[in-house]
Amino acid sequence: MIAKLLTMAAALCIPAGFATPGWCQEWPQATIRIIIAFGPGGGTDIVGRILAQRMQEKFGQSVVVENRPGAGGILGNEAVARAAKDGYTLGVMTAGQTIGAVLRKSMPYDQLTAFDSIGQIAAAGFVIVTRSDFPADNVKDLIAAAKANPGKLSVAAPGFGATQHMAAALFSQTAGIDVLNVPFRTTPEAVGALLGKQVDILFDTVPGVLGQIQSGQLKAIAVTGRDRFMGMPSVPAVIESGAVPGYDVTTWYGFFGPRGMPPAVIAKLNRTLNEILAEPTVRERLTKAGVAVQSSTPEGFSQHMASEFARWNKVREAANMPQN
Repeated sequence: MIAKLLTMAAALCIPAGFATPGWCQEWPQATIRIIIAFGPGGGTDIVGRILAQRMQEKFGQSVVVENRPGAGGILGNEAVARAAKDGYTLGVMTAGQTIGAVLRKSMPYDQLTAFDSIGQIAAAGFVIVTRSDFPADNVKDLIAAAKANPGKLSVAAPGFGATQHMAAALFSQTAGIDVLNVPFRTTPEAVGALLGKQVDILFDTVPGVLGQIQSGQLKAIAVTGRDRFMGMPSVPAVIESGAVPGYDVTTWYGFFGPRGMPPAVIAKLNRTLNEILAEPTVRERLTKAGVAVQSSTPEGFSQHMASEFARWNKVREAANMPQN
């Protein structure tokens, strides 16, 4: 009878598939790894490290960030997918990783079923810029210039299949214009081409071009998200023009883990994440990093990722982008 009661108590204390370092110990009891699927210093790395620092303080356990760049985020995601389902290995998912899965025929994991969602962290729109001497000051002017010169204006973005590239493709499709999309490897290369008059328009992150906007070398036409960016309140959103109905493109960040994590751990992670995101100092740091806090439930983030996958797959098909 005693053995049976102990077995029942253990079952209540430890969810199925969840091994703890000691019987009935509350998670976490060991170091938590956060895998960043991109190199140090990028937006994902900055956001991940801001959250990791506060998680360590809240949990009283070490939280380490591990950069695993490569294959557009696939290597880092694969590491998370193959990790133990105990809550000690997490990752930061972005719109770029979701788009990367859309652009590939085969993957080492299923983007839609390999992961458990924990919660969204933040979102950030892009900014559309031109040279200071370009004959367009707003979205309507830009569309008019493109329609007057079909197939002649060129739009740059850092990376084929990057979120910026897809944002430009969706803009062209929705506005009904014919432009040449030119991907570059990096933001500095794309900015250099724009300043050198090799391309006419650039879609990129606000931090990537803010210096050139402030110096007057580049002109901000609009931001791609539904709302204006608080760091540039005078720059309207594309959707405000009325010329591109429903246009709303942001890159986003969120925590995830391997599929099969204990529900209690997911719930605790989500609760802690949302508490951290509500802190004024954290919100201020994320704003300075060029993103706006956007929290969610695990279910909400899961639905968001699935809808984004479907959305960008439609954009890929409409733009005749090949799958590698």
